[in-house]
Amino acid sequence: MRRSGEVKVSATTTINKKNTSSGALKPGTYFMMGNFACVEAAIMAGCRFYAGYPITPSSEIFERACVRFPEVGGSAIEMEDEVASAAALIGASYAGSKAMTATSGPGFSLMMENIGLAFITEAPLVIVNVQRAGPSTGIPTLVGQGDMMQARWGSHGDLETIAYSPSSVQEFFDLTITAFNTAERFRTPVFVMADQVIGMMWERLKIPSIEGVEVLQRKVMDAKTRAKPFDYANDFIPMPIVGTGTNINVDSLTHDYRGYPSTDYTVSESMIGHLLGKIRRHAEEIWKWDGYLLDDAEELVVAYGSTARSALAAVKQARANGIKAGLLRLITPWPFPDAIIERYSRRVHNIVVPELNYGQIVHPVRENAQCPVIGINRAPGALMDPTTIVDALEVVAN
Repeated sequence: MRRSGEVKVSATTTINKKNTSSGALKPGTYFMMGNFACVEAAIMAGCRFYAGYPITPSSEIFERACVRFPEVGGSAIEMEDEVASAAALIGASYAGSKAMTATSGPGFSLMMENIGLAFITEAPLVIVNVQRAGPSTGIPTLVGQGDMMQARWGSHGDLETIAYSPSSVQEFFDLTITAFNTAERFRTPVFVMADQVIGMMWERLKIPSIEGVEVLQRKVMDAKTRAKPFDYANDFIPMPIVGTGTNINVDSLTHDYRGYPSTDYTVSESMIGHLLGKIRRHAEEIWKWDGYLLDDAEELVVAYGSTARSALAAVKQARANGIKAGLLRLITPWPFPDAIIERYSRRVHNIVVPELNYGQIVHPVRENAQCPVIGINRAPGALMDPTTIVDALEVVAN
């Protein structure tokens, strides 16, 4: 059954073996939709496999992938649903390809079981979520930020997720490349948590030369070395590729360093410690954040995604009104930059957290802040007006 707001696009596209070039767009300045920019970034990052199921407001990513991936020797496949899409990414990843999909809230929910499978099998892949209003099918064509906690806690069991939250078309492009690099480095799924405003807006985009972009290549296991395919003593381990003679077992059950299932508690402890630890130990390297007028700020706004655009305008207006406001923009909501929040919370009187939901990222902000935290929450469906944030700043500043 096709859900409301979904668009039918072409089915399976085939690999064009004649095109062996990188296929990336020529360097220069473009006027481009955010969803299109995401596809161009994936191509520049070396992704050549897309499996998905079209869903508004991410459908343009799939549509452009169906055109662009065959042009660069890749393939884009329409699966029967989002459950199968996530499964196909794991298979493609273990076959040696960089793989991605894009979805929105309802599809993200369906992917959760296989997202957990990707975590436990340590399969690098990228999942883009262009968030829309929810819950359920909500408003398929309008903005929301209701999937932020799901990105962290949506799949059962102990996981440590990595997610990026772009606030512009340029950042959607840049962070998609970063997401692929991070996925390869940590052998883990990585989320790009965009939203309808960022995905569907058109802005100026500067595409750099391929030589000027860092693209991390996969560290592949050499079958001759017989290295441990799941070496829990090391954070960064090569990935065994199917068909190369590594002869390993890849299992969804708790497994030992060889990949074989085990009910031994020490094995569980080692595996979970590795899955969480390889990200937690490098969290500060993963964190990305941006600040505006923080040096003398007395009131702080913490925002992300499209809401950060409203927050920036609000901070400028608050300054004009005589309030020393500053903006801390979270580019990586996960792993949460707790030390950054704590540091700046000691310098200000209050923190205001605007979100297009009824309170999600405000919770970890409140857990780590050393000052009062006020959430500004509104139902999804429209971008937050800067005056709403200005009004809140005037209240807390007086």
